[in-house]
Parts: sequence; C-alpha cells; structure tokens
Amino acid sequence: MWTMFDFSPLIRSSVGFDRVFDLLETAARVQHADNWPPYDIVKTGDDQYTINMAVAGFSQDELTVTMQPNQLVVSGHKHDEKAGEYLHRGIAQRAFERRFELADHVNVVAANLDNGLLTIELKREIPEEMKPRRIEIQTAVESLEDRTQQQEQQQIAA
Repeated sequence: MWTMFDFSPLIRSSVGFDRVFDLLETAARVQHADNWPPYDIVKTGDDQYTINMAVAGFSQDELTVTMQPNQLVVSGHKHDEKAGEYLHRGIAQRAFERRFELADHVNVVAANLDNGLLTIELKREIPEEMKPRRIEIQTAVESLEDRTQQQEQQQIAA
C-alpha cells in the first residue's frame, strides 16, 4: 500500500527541515524491508546509541563499516569456501549491505566483532558553536554607548 504524505503545510512554516522531509518520503517509499542480518538499535544514553548486528559466520576481514555523511553503511562479503557438499545449509552467509540514516553530528565511536555479534557504538557530538548559549540582554542606553565606543576606536585606528 502506497501512502504519500503532504508536507506542504509544514514546509510553509519551517526553515531548514528539508532533509527531514526527504527522509520521511524515502521511508514511505520502501517496498519491502530486508531483515537480514538481524540487528538491534539501543539507546544507551542521552546522546549514545549502539547497533548490535548478528553476523554469524563472517570474520572481521569480511565485514566493512563505512561512515558517509549522515549515513552508516555496514556490508559483508563472504569469501567462497568449498569445504564440502552441504546436505543442509541453515546458516545464511550471503553478501549484505545495511544502511542506517544518521542524524547530524552522530559519529561512530567504535566497532567490535565478538562471537558473531558486530557492535557499533555511536555518539552525538554537537560542536561547541552549535550548543545553546545565553545571550546577554542590554538596555538601549548600554548598546548605544557600546556602538559609540566602537565607532571612536575605529576612527582612531584609521
């Protein structure tokens, strides 16, 4: 079932949210969700997340974790091994690529592979200049005096 949302009322009253609307439209277009390999996304703190992905049968050199702008790509490619004739193959070892959309300023801190579980730690690190800051409010007289002093200093320097 295809459902397209009309974001025009929100677009008219917001600035800088283009990426959010694009993400929502992309998510609405997804036809089927590939659920292999299985994974969990865990919020471990206010600005910390962990992705746990079950990659049984893959070694460290067969997995790739790549950080792109606002996207994390985890892929696996199994090397061909002819160890014998399989009578039953229940452990999936097919190649995969899983993409995760990341919010602004979310970075990979670490990636570990242990007992078939790939753990990727993420943290939102907001730059200091982007953090909220308090703006001092001046009276009209103070700001007029400050501008007068700045103009006098510029005239002396020139």
